[in-house]
Amino acid sequence: MGLFNFFKSKEEKRIKLNRSVSKTSSKIYGRISSIFLGRKKIDEELLEEIEEVLISADIGVVMVDAILDSVKKESSRGELKDVDQLIASIKKVIVDIIDISTKKNKDVDIVVEDNIDVESDIDISTPYQVLVVGVNGVGKTTTIAKLSNIYKLLGYKVLIAAADTFRAAAVEQLTIWSDRIGVDIVTKDEGTDPASVVYTAVERVEKEGYEVLIVDTAGRLHNKVNLMQELLKMEKVAKKGSELGFSEKLLVIDATSGQNAITQARAFNELIGLTGLIVTKLDGTAKGGVVINIINELRIPVKFICIGESVEDIIPFNAEDFVDAVFSDENLAKENF
Repeated sequence: MGLFNFFKSKEEKRIKLNRSVSKTSSKIYGRISSIFLGRKKIDEELLEEIEEVLISADIGVVMVDAILDSVKKESSRGELKDVDQLIASIKKVIVDIIDISTKKNKDVDIVVEDNIDVESDIDISTPYQVLVVGVNGVGKTTTIAKLSNIYKLLGYKVLIAAADTFRAAAVEQLTIWSDRIGVDIVTKDEGTDPASVVYTAVERVEKEGYEVLIVDTAGRLHNKVNLMQELLKMEKVAKKGSELGFSEKLLVIDATSGQNAITQARAFNELIGLTGLIVTKLDGTAKGGVVINIINELRIPVKFICIGESVEDIIPFNAEDFVDAVFSDENLAKENF
């Protein structure tokens, strides 16, 4: 297939990440820098302005309180004398609180070439069965394609189960993606019991040696009773392929939905017990702080973030990298605030 770089370099990944959170960065870092101009000390008035900036970026009141408490303590000790020290203090508090994903999701640099093994820090036990949930419109179908592509590039044999049988368009789109990235897919007629799709997929995993199974689901959160029944049936079927059932239960959330993303995460977590989140559309909002808020409130790790439209534009979440990007001065010129 010739040389293909999933992430051409860490620098390219950093640039893409910075670009994807540029609106949030300008709203947070840009405004805090502006607030600090001409001031010689950190007083109550300045802290109130910083509080307003952080809350407006959907970081959340509880998180903001924790940040400001830390800033006040360091300021009282005379440790914060300029905006760089202030920003560093805020970043450290945020990273310390949300760093619950990075222990598993390290930097991944994937290079694929004929007859060359793919190396990665993403380790899985096979069969690796992933349930992907999320309301309609969050980019779930594209995200499943991106996930499938990652595991294919890592050398695993991947199968997709199109279990959103209530929307013919969802099955069609996923089929197009599976053809495009070169992985197999299980589909059934519209209206078919979603669990039967999973059943067929699990059988194929066992008989044909697939190592990764990624299951799409319907995004009908407004009808919790039916959704719960469907997901519980899928879980039962998944246990036929692995005693653990689903290795991961991942919720795809749209960063542009702000506080609604937290509501969705809470609801799905109550339904199935989420193991992680995937965040999409960060580049379309100045409220990327919702990522920080969700992790802090629900203690659910973000596993991946999508940083563009290409199937390759997905990276494992790293708390420190994300916070660095949000507080990067490279984005100041990109947005007006």
